[in-house]
Amino acid sequence: MNWLSLSVRQWRSLGKFLGLFSLCCFLAISCASRQATQPTGSPAANSTGDRIVLGTTAKVRTLDPADAYDIWAGNLLYNLGDRLYTYEAGTTNLKPQLATALPQVSEDGLTYKIPLRQGVVFHDGTPFNAEAMAFSLRRFIENGGQPSFLLSDTVESVTATGESELTIQLKKPFAAFPNLLAFSGTVAVSPKAYEVGQGKFKPATFVGTGPYKLAQYGTDSLKLDVFAQYWGEKPANQGVDIQNLSSPANLYNAFQTGSVDVAYQNLDLDQVRSLQQGAQRSGWQVIEGRGDGIYYLTLNLQDKPLDQALVRQAIAALIDRPLLQQRVFQGQVEPLYSLIPTTLDSYSPVFQQAYGDGNIAKVQELLTKAGYSKDKPLQLELWYRSNLTSNELVATTLKALAAQKLGGAMTIDLKSVESATAYQNLDKGAYPMFILDWAPDFLDADNYIQPFLACAKGSETTGCQEGASKGQGSFYYSDRINQLIDQERQERNPQARQKIFGEIQELLVKDVPFIPLWQNKEYLFVQKGISGARLEATQKVPFSSLKKG
Repeated sequence: MNWLSLSVRQWRSLGKFLGLFSLCCFLAISCASRQATQPTGSPAANSTGDRIVLGTTAKVRTLDPADAYDIWAGNLLYNLGDRLYTYEAGTTNLKPQLATALPQVSEDGLTYKIPLRQGVVFHDGTPFNAEAMAFSLRRFIENGGQPSFLLSDTVESVTATGESELTIQLKKPFAAFPNLLAFSGTVAVSPKAYEVGQGKFKPATFVGTGPYKLAQYGTDSLKLDVFAQYWGEKPANQGVDIQNLSSPANLYNAFQTGSVDVAYQNLDLDQVRSLQQGAQRSGWQVIEGRGDGIYYLTLNLQDKPLDQALVRQAIAALIDRPLLQQRVFQGQVEPLYSLIPTTLDSYSPVFQQAYGDGNIAKVQELLTKAGYSKDKPLQLELWYRSNLTSNELVATTLKALAAQKLGGAMTIDLKSVESATAYQNLDKGAYPMFILDWAPDFLDADNYIQPFLACAKGSETTGCQEGASKGQGSFYYSDRINQLIDQERQERNPQARQKIFGEIQELLVKDVPFIPLWQNKEYLFVQKGISGARLEATQKVPFSSLKKG
C-alpha cells in the first residue's frame, strides 16, 4: 500500500491486518488437516543443536524498517533490532530499551529529551550513539516508505544533543508519542549499512543492535543467528530458523509431524481447533493471546437511510456478537463493544450497555421511531471483502438474523468486492455499510480513535470532507469529537486522559458512525520439548526466550 492522500492513508493497517487475521478468518475445512500423519510431538527434525525451527505461512515483503509495514515483518524486526522503548513482558506498559529512561518532556509538550544507553554496538561493529539513533529516525521519515507518515506527521526534527542524548521536537503535542517510539520500524540501524534518501531501501538485509543478526534471507526461509556482542540478556537458544510454508495445511502438517518446533500464523479455524483438542493427548502447548486487531462495521452517514441516527442505532442493536463468535469463528474471536479493544485500560463496553446483542425488542422500538415497519421495511446494503471467507459468513449470518427475527421490517442486501478495490473507493462514498478491520501501529487508545473519528475539514451539515473518517468511508463529523481528540493528545495525565476517552466512547455509541464487532485472538503452538514460549500483548513472539529441553 502506498496511500498518498490524507484521507486514505489511514487504511495503512488494513493491508497489514489481512496477514494477521487469516489465522482465524477462513472457515473452509482443510482436507489435509484431516488426513495428516499422526503427531509425534518430536523436536523439529531438521533443527541442529539448540536452534529453534519456527513455521509460518506469513511472507516478508521487506525487512527494511523504513519500509516494512506488515505484522510478520514487525515481528522479525522486534527480534532483530532494538527501539528506544519496548513493553514490559505480558503488558502494555512502556519501558526503556535503547533509552535509559522515559523522555523528559517540555512544559509545552513539544520537546522530548531522551537519554541513551552506552556500550551498544550494531551487528556490523559500528558503535551505537545518539547520532546513529537520530540517523535511524530521520531515515525512517525521509526515505518515504509505507510507514513514514507515522513520524513525518508528528516530528519536526531529530537531533543528537550529546553523545548519549537525543532530542526530538514535535510539530504539535502528542501524549502517546513514547508509544509510537516502540513501533517496530523505529529500530536503530547502522549508519554504515544504510542510506538516507527517497526510496533507498534494503529489503533483504538488516543491520541493527538486537539479540539476533540476520544470517540468511530467502523467499522460503530465514536464518537468525545469535549476536555475540548483544548488550542485553543473551538468547536461550543458539538461533532461529524460520520456514515459510506455502499453505495453512502444510504448516498444520509440519507441526503435527514435529518438523517445526513452533507454529505461528496462519492456520485455518478448523486446524486451530484440531490442535487445541489434540494438545492434551500429544503434549504440545497451546498459547492463546488476546489480539489487538479489531473488526467493525463502517456506516456511511451520507447515504440514506444511514443519515438517520435511529437507523444506525437499530443496526447496532441487531448485531449479535456471541452468535458470530460461535457460529462463524468457533470461539476463536472475542466480542467487542467499543472501537478501543479490551487490551487497553480505556476500553468501555458502551455498545453492550446501550444495545446489548441481538436485542430485537430494541431494534423494533428504534425502527418504529424511525418510521419503519413490516409494511415499510428498512432496506440496507451490506458490503464485505470477497477474498475473506469469514466476512461473507458474517454478512450472511447478519442477513439471516434480520430476516428471522424482524418479520420483514429490515432487509439486508449483500454485496462484495475485492479488498484492494474496496480500499480505493471507501473515501468516495461508494459503500453504505462495510465490514472492515484495523490493526494498530502503536498500543494506545488514540490509535483506535483518531484514525476513525477525526475530521480535518467539514461540518455537521456537509459531513467530513477531509480527514480520517472520510478515509474510513463514514464521513462522520463532530466538532466535539475533534476537540476531545485534541485534548487527549495534549493531556499527559493518564487519569484525565482516560476520562476523555470515556466521553469519546459515549459519543460514539450515541452517534454510531461505526459498530464494533469482534477482536481477534492469536495462537501459538509449541512442541512439548520447547520452553519459554509466549505471546506478548503486542502480538509479538519473543524468540530469545525459546529453549529446547
